[in-house]
Parts: sequence; structure tokens; C-alpha cells
Amino acid sequence: MRDEGSWFGQPKGLTILFLTEMWEKFSFFGMRALQIYYMTKALHYSQAYASLVFGAYAAGVYLTPIFGGLIADRWLGRRKAVVIGGLLMALGHFMMAFEALFFPAMAVIAIGNGLFLPNLPSQVNLLYAKDDPRAGSAFNVYYVGINLGAFLAPLICGTLGELYGWHYGFGAAGVGMCLGLVVYIWGGRYLPAAVATAPGRDETVPTGEGKGNIPLLAGVALAVMLFRIAYEQTGNTFAIWADNAVSRQAFGLTIPVTWFQSLNPMFVFLLSPLLVRMWNARAARGRATPALERMTMGAIGVGVAYGALAALIAVSAATGFTVDWLWMVAFFAAFTLAELYILPVGLGLFASLAPKRFAATTIAAWFFCSFTGNLLSGVVGAVWERMSPQAFFLLMAAICIVSGLMLLAIHRIHRAQYGAAAVPGAPVGQPMLRE
Repeated sequence: MRDEGSWFGQPKGLTILFLTEMWEKFSFFGMRALQIYYMTKALHYSQAYASLVFGAYAAGVYLTPIFGGLIADRWLGRRKAVVIGGLLMALGHFMMAFEALFFPAMAVIAIGNGLFLPNLPSQVNLLYAKDDPRAGSAFNVYYVGINLGAFLAPLICGTLGELYGWHYGFGAAGVGMCLGLVVYIWGGRYLPAAVATAPGRDETVPTGEGKGNIPLLAGVALAVMLFRIAYEQTGNTFAIWADNAVSRQAFGLTIPVTWFQSLNPMFVFLLSPLLVRMWNARAARGRATPALERMTMGAIGVGVAYGALAALIAVSAATGFTVDWLWMVAFFAAFTLAELYILPVGLGLFASLAPKRFAATTIAAWFFCSFTGNLLSGVVGAVWERMSPQAFFLLMAAICIVSGLMLLAIHRIHRAQYGAAAVPGAPVGQPMLRE
């Protein structure tokens, strides 16, 4: 029987959060798709310096949520934090229209993101009663909004920036953030109260959370820090290589290079339902794969994708053929499939151990490993010009494989200490976030 208080079979608040997140990700990834090209082509930064700036900014947007979660949990509340954060992000995107404000604009966006990022998804669980069967699929619906925004951003902001002027692309990102805020404020009546708990839910610590999990989560965070060094290169050195080395001719037209950044979220759309269905089926048969095993496969899988890319470049150099854009489609298909085994599963692992009262703070703690990994990705990316492309991407493959082996070792140590039943695993319905 249809719930009269719902839209599309889910609480109305989920649609509001879905649309708000979609427009926020549109603004965020719209700016990100243009960032490395803007620095190297418009501001004429060297590749090494642009890589350091890119890494520092990417790190900053994952450092500020740690403080944003604390501020929201202790003072502002989640809803005020989202509104203030969204306003700051919109301001930062519009500041990008002025070259002299490039660095202040990035700082303003990072600060706004810190308030916004941990506090919007942490409201999803509060929409459901403890025994609501719809809760298991809530994040699977929510992730569509995340990836829809990330998919549209390079196509719209990237095209405007490349063809009509960089500032048009940045301006479109700012407009997107404003639309997200309008949706959030208008739909506020459908969202949970700032400090209230959803009906039937309690604030107790979930089963399995305790001191024994601290070493586990610390080890996972360290491995993910290493993994993100390689993962973040798709918006940095990979983007530069694609602009210079890939044939982008199709049907008599030249494909804007920023469009490649839409391939990752596109494959998230296509592959996630298949993975969730497979994981559900395995769980129903009592053969669920533990979270750490899935994360191991994901890290090694991304390493294999980078290794295959290095081999393609080596064959291209040896035979003289030009790499066609279809190879980029194949790369992102493999890359995204592997990514879905590690990043959303890792976030789900942290989220499943979070006390509901401090959900935003605990989720924000996950972003600390993203902060460090992204910062190091810029430092490592700065050596791009001193290495051949195939050698650099082989290095990225090695980094991913080492990360995977670390996760496997953590899994085996934890299993040996606590037994198979105590090995934590993220629920299938946990978020497929792009963070």
C-alpha cells in the first residue's frame, strides 16, 4: 500500500536531499572538471605547480568536513550547516569569474564544503523509523543524485568553459549550487528536525562498535590514503595526458576533453545496480563477501586498470598508432567497476559503526584519509613531467596494489583475532558515494 506521506515510495525528504545533493555535486564537479585545464591553459601554470595546487585543493575539501561535522553536531545543527555551507560554495564559484580571486575562491569553496559535505547525507537515516523496510535502499536512491550531478557537470560546465570561456563554466557551477539551496530550503518541512531523532530510532552505539575496531579503522584509513594518491590522478595527470595524447574525433566532431570526466559517474549508474543485485544474491545464499575483501579487490582492480593503460601507451609508442577515445571508455569502465568495490564500501564501513548522535562527525572522520591521500596525489602528480606516461601510470598501478595488499593483511589479522563472524561488513544498502 502506497504511503500517502511519500514520493516515489520513499519519504518526501529523500527527494529533497536527492535534488540538493545532485545540484551540489553538479557545482563541485563542474568546477573540478575545468580546474586543471584552467590553471595550465588560462593561468599558464606549469604542470607541476598546477598539480600541487590541484592536490592541495582536493585535500582541503576533505579536511574541512572534519571540522564541519564537529561544528554541526555541537553548535549549528545539520540544517543550518548545510545552508551556510551551500551559500559559501555558491559564493566561491562566482568568485572564480575573477582571475585575481582564484585562490580565495578555492578557500571559500573548501570551507563551505566542510559544512555541507558531512551534514547532508547524515540526515538520510533520520527519515526512517528503525523498522522501516525502505531504509535499506535509501542510500542506493540517494547515490543516484550524487552521480547524476557529477555526470551532468562536465557536459554542461565543461562545454561552456572549453568552448565559450572558462568563467561561463565556473558561473554555471555557481548557479547549480544556488538551485540546490533553493530546493533544500523549500523542502525543509519534509526533513527531520535539527536535533530530533526519527521515530523508533535510538542513539545507542551500534552492535560491534568498540575499542577493538579502532586499530581496524585506522589501518583501513591508511590503506585508503595510499589508494587515493592514484585514484585522484584521473582529474589531474590523466586529464592532461588525455588532452595531449588521445584522438577525440567522433562523427566529424571533436569531443571536449572535459567530457571524459563524465564517464566515471556514467558507469556508476550502469554498474552499481548490477553489483548491488549480485551482493544481495550472495548474502541471501549466506555467501556475503566481507567488506575488507571487497575493498581489497577494488584497490587491486584499479591497479590493473592503470597497468593496462600503461601497456596501451607503451604499445602506442612502439607502433605509432594514436590512442582512440574509445580506449578511454574502456579504461573508465574497468576503473569504475573496481572503484565501487572500495570507496563506497569503505564509507559504508565507517557509517555502519557510527553512533547516530555523532553520525556527521564519524562520517567526517572518513574524509581525513581522503584529505591526506589527495594532498599526496598532488605531490606525486608533480613528477609527471619527469617520467614517461607509461612509467607514471605503472607507478599508480603499484600504489593501488600495495594498498590492496594492506587491506588484505588487515582483514586476515582481524579475522584471526576475532573470528569470521566478527569481521565487519558494510550493509548492501550503504551509500554508493563518490566522496
